[in-house]
Amino acid sequence: MSDSKLKIVVWNEAVHEARNEPATIGDMYPEGIHGAIAAGLRGFYPDSEISTATLADPEHGLSEEVLAQTDVLLWWGHIAHEEVSDEVVERVQRHVLGGMGLVVLHSGHFAKIFIRLLGTTCSLKWRNEGERELVWTVKPSHPIAAGIESPIVIPKQEMYGELFDIPEPDDLIFISSFEGGEVFRSGVTFSRGKGRIFYFSPGDQEYPVYHQPQIQKVIANGVGWVAQPGVFRETPEVSNPARGWFEA
Repeated sequence: MSDSKLKIVVWNEAVHEARNEPATIGDMYPEGIHGAIAAGLRGFYPDSEISTATLADPEHGLSEEVLAQTDVLLWWGHIAHEEVSDEVVERVQRHVLGGMGLVVLHSGHFAKIFIRLLGTTCSLKWRNEGERELVWTVKPSHPIAAGIESPIVIPKQEMYGELFDIPEPDDLIFISSFEGGEVFRSGVTFSRGKGRIFYFSPGDQEYPVYHQPQIQKVIANGVGWVAQPGVFRETPEVSNPARGWFEA
């Protein structure tokens, strides 16, 4: 993994950080949630170009020029999904269909881009009382699960529970259980066009989950799996070949 040279962009709406909500977010994530995720990735991809972008940046930091050079885009959002430009969403969708990897984290399940790519509401049950979460590996043969202990113990986390309104995933890798008895499909993959998508739910603005080494490793494994740097970036097209294109 450390030999992979990728261009990785970590996107965060960064609204909680700007508002200092909760009041502890600056102590937990002094460089923002995006900064913490990027720092964790640098330990696994020291030779890669890892940058961050936020909602407040021009074009949300996701211009055509940036996306054209991006192997993997990570997405964290929570309270400002509707503020994301539809033009940018369409641009990201086009690049994912063309082969760019996408890692969607936590409340990014309600991101415009995730809903658009999956075609469902992506709704779920939730309760935020700082409960313990156990992340169980249910597909240890998958590359994203490589080297991951089972279960990962998260002392305090927001509860996400079923029903999670998503299409049948290509791979179900992790299932989480919570103190209240709920379970959740917390690590799943999808393919759209030529692109690969990994959704991973642990991580919240109220808890320092992104500092946990095993969570960082799952995210790094996810980046490695969705990345396809050798794939020529083009979206599938409808063609109209003339007769006679094939000679027996």
